[in-house]
Amino acid sequence: MTALDEAPCRTYDDLLSRARAGALGPDPRTLRIAVAFTTRQAVRHDGRGTGYRNEVLSLRLAEAVGSCAVEPGELPESALDDCVGADVARLLGHPLPAVRVAALDAYLMHVAPHTPERGALPVALPAGSSLEKSRARARAVVELLDLPAGATVLVVGVVNSLLEALRSRGLGYVPCDLKGGTTEWGEPVVADALAAAGDCDALLVSGMTLGNGTFEPLREHALRHGKPLVMFAQTGSAVLPRLLGHGVSAVCAEPYPFFWLDGGSGVVHQYRGGRR
Repeated sequence: MTALDEAPCRTYDDLLSRARAGALGPDPRTLRIAVAFTTRQAVRHDGRGTGYRNEVLSLRLAEAVGSCAVEPGELPESALDDCVGADVARLLGHPLPAVRVAALDAYLMHVAPHTPERGALPVALPAGSSLEKSRARARAVVELLDLPAGATVLVVGVVNSLLEALRSRGLGYVPCDLKGGTTEWGEPVVADALAAAGDCDALLVSGMTLGNGTFEPLREHALRHGKPLVMFAQTGSAVLPRLLGHGVSAVCAEPYPFFWLDGGSGVVHQYRGGRR
C-alpha cells in the first residue's frame, strides 16, 4: 500500500487542499506550467440532426496534460496568460474554477498517470469517423454501469452516443444539462440534476461538473443513497479516480488528446470500485 492509499481524499475540496499543501506528491510551488492552451470544436456527426460545441482549457506540466471543459466563450482571454509559466500551487488557488480543476488534473496526472498498477484498465478506441469513435467511447463508459434492464439512469452532460448505448442495454434515462433543450430524439433535457436524481437508480455524470460546481452535491447524493455514480471524464481524468469509494463507483478516464481530435486509434482508462 502506498502513502497515497493510506490517507484517501473524500471530497474534491479535500483533494484540492491536500494537493496545494504538497501532501499528495512534490511541492506544487516547485512545479511550473510550461504550456496553456484551449481546444475548441464544433461537431455534427453524419446522420445526426443536431450538433454541439466544446471548449476545453488544458495545462501542460512536464509530460502530463490536465484539462477542464468550460461553456464556449466563458473562459476569459486572460486565463492563458495567468497560467503559462505559473507555479502549480498558485493555480490551485486561482479564482477561476476551470483553472483550479485543470491545474489539479495536470498535477495528479504528473504524480500518478493512468497505469494498470494504479487500477486503470486501458480500453482501446479503434480508428474511425467521429461518430464511430464516439460510440466506441460510449460503450466503454456504459460498461461501467452494473444495472438490470429497466433501471433508470440520470445522465448529466447529454451525449447522444451515451443515450444510444443505454437504450441498447434496455436502460431508461433522464437526460440533464444546465442548458436544457431536447435530445437528438426530441426528449426533454432537464436542467436541475439534483432534483431529478431522486427518481433515478444510478448517475452517469460528466467530469465537466467539477468545473461548474455541480459535482459535489451529486457525489453526496450517490453516497447518501447508495447509488452507483459513474463518471465519464475528459475534465479531471486524473482527479476523479481519487474519489473512488467515496461516492464515485467507477470512472472512464480520458486524458488529452480526446477521441474527437483525430481519426486514429486512442485509449480510455476504466476504473472500478474501491479506490486508487
